[in-house]
Amino acid sequence: MSEHTSPERVVLLDDQHQPTGTALKSTVHTEDTPLHLAFSCHVLNSRGQVLVTRRALGKRTWPGVWSNSFCGHPGPDESFEDAVARRAQQELGLEIRNLTVVLPEFRYRATDASGVVENEFCPVFIAVADDDPRPAESEVAEYSWAAPHDLVAAVESAPFAFSPWLADQIREPVLREALG
Repeated sequence: MSEHTSPERVVLLDDQHQPTGTALKSTVHTEDTPLHLAFSCHVLNSRGQVLVTRRALGKRTWPGVWSNSFCGHPGPDESFEDAVARRAQQELGLEIRNLTVVLPEFRYRATDASGVVENEFCPVFIAVADDDPRPAESEVAEYSWAAPHDLVAAVESAPFAFSPWLADQIREPVLREALG
């Protein structure tokens, strides 16, 4: 896997989730964000705990909000498997294994308090890691390993404290079952 040296691009999609082109990631998230391809990943450890991360305070959208383990965007012609492994390494310093898609058709649209819109077709994955993360400060403010039932309870009781995509994902029975 090579490091991306050119500016990161996202894959734009039509309403049937078919590629229509690409755009610079730095310009795509606005008040009128086009539908684009993304992914979300929940990482489990050998104790059955799920990794939750608090987004860095410098993030453009949802700064300081607790979320799933990590998210990202596959580049043009990049497989989900390669993109997820790349972002696990870049964002969390983690090697992951047993990558499995659990919500292949997940899509969401949400507007941040600043007015920036997330509009993503975003398959959701689960993976396993054997080590604790070494997060990039530009991506993650802090992290915690949580029992899945504690995460579900926290999101249900205070959904405003979590990213909207995590709150939506946690409502899905297939994800709850996969988390354990």
